[in-house]
Amino acid sequence: MFEHDYLISEPLFWLFIAATAVLVWGYYWGEKENKRLYLSAFNGLVDVIKPVDQTFTNIGGLIGYHGHFVTRKDSPIEKVEATITFLARQSLLYLPVSILIRKHDRLFVTITMRQPLKEEGHLIEEKYAGYRRARITNEARLNREPIRWGDSSWCVYYESGRMRDQLKKLTVSHTNPGILRHIAVVPDQKKCFVFMIPKKGQVKACFEPVYRWIPSLVPPAK
Repeated sequence: MFEHDYLISEPLFWLFIAATAVLVWGYYWGEKENKRLYLSAFNGLVDVIKPVDQTFTNIGGLIGYHGHFVTRKDSPIEKVEATITFLARQSLLYLPVSILIRKHDRLFVTITMRQPLKEEGHLIEEKYAGYRRARITNEARLNREPIRWGDSSWCVYYESGRMRDQLKKLTVSHTNPGILRHIAVVPDQKKCFVFMIPKKGQVKACFEPVYRWIPSLVPPAK
């Protein structure tokens, strides 16, 4: 009936149709999974921060999202910004490469303080510290001490015993780091940085103790 009817009897034709259907399904599945992860993570942040205003912005289609949270004026924390980026779940062909290169989804939270912070300090998981992008800029001038936090090995970087004790206090009060991988206190920027591997339903539980602990880093008024 049609010029190319013979293609219907070719196995490769049906293989092509099946592969196309799987890729299309994979796109919508990946899009849905990434959106679920984004909503879970950002709703968890909102529950902890309780902002007076918030703005969410999409980054590059399905790459990720950026959130800007404005806090109350009486809070020691001026603002919070968060960026979540995803593995390429929407592309089943590229997903294995994405996992190989990026390894996991990422959630970066930047907390800007109203008052200056006195000292630099870091809590960083040893495995994560081995990644190329997890270098500590001022590592050479900081003291270093290995610790166990939960079931994993971590390192504490600090300028003085006071900062070391503050960081360890967090690990004692919050015994399971969960999805946390790096907490950084950077005084010259008046900021704290928190890096997590976001998982649905876990962001709030792991971020809340850190967010409640951060104001204790502000030096008492003289």
